[in-house]
Amino acid sequence: MSNTNTKETATGSKSPSHIAYQVRDREGQKGFWTRIGSAWAHSDGNGFNIQLECVPLDGRITLRVANEKKE
Repeated sequence: MSNTNTKETATGSKSPSHIAYQVRDREGQKGFWTRIGSAWAHSDGNGFNIQLECVPLDGRITLRVANEKKE
């Protein structure tokens, strides 16, 4: 059984390559973005491992490239 509290994946990368957000659109306003998880690219470049902290019931899930900027 794996420990889901560690950030290291099968690719050996500790930092996620992408961040998962729930985006809820608001009428006449910009969307409201909430960070809900992270994604790590597979070593062969053909997929991702995605770890979600919650599953949104509305809106959409958007993956964005992770950057060095702290949120």
